[in-house]
Amino acid sequence: MRDGPPITDLVTRARNGDKHAWDEIVERYAPLIWSICRQYRLDDADAEDVAQMVWLHLVDHLDDLRDPAAMPGWLATTTRRQCIRTRRLAARLPQATGPLIDPDNMADTDVVLAEQELLVAERHAALRAAFSDLPADCQRLLALLIADPPVPYAEISARLGIPIGSIGPSRSRSLERLRRHPAVAALIRAEAA
Repeated sequence: MRDGPPITDLVTRARNGDKHAWDEIVERYAPLIWSICRQYRLDDADAEDVAQMVWLHLVDHLDDLRDPAAMPGWLATTTRRQCIRTRRLAARLPQATGPLIDPDNMADTDVVLAEQELLVAERHAALRAAFSDLPADCQRLLALLIADPPVPYAEISARLGIPIGSIGPSRSRSLERLRRHPAVAALIRAEAA
């Protein structure tokens, strides 16, 4: 470990808004993030996106770290998860093989349809991002609640080990967490405008 303040001191100062502490954290741990991105064989653009997401997650969750000394491990785990998401998304995207579409030469109905499809894709991406950031118990509950065919509350209660009466309130809290996620909140604000 290089000379400098201990990580617990840096985290405490960063929590209090000390820009120099943030700069030191980024300088100290950016190589860790980049090395993990390289392990996942991400290109530079994807690695930059992953790094940005990791730093944004740290900003959002810095106050939630119970043990500031564990921050390097948290960064490594968060980076790995983001690399996996990035690779999965890249695998799902179709590869461009033909000429690009010229929006100026598209029929009005095609433009409207393309815009609608883009909005749906944005909503799905935001929801996937928010869902993946939920705690595992919230993810399991919501997955069971939207299963097709529907899973009876008694079975959900048995599978998750929670009382039937707490399923509704737990669902409400989980959905509220989804609404508050930055990606979903931004879409909600944009659609309200």
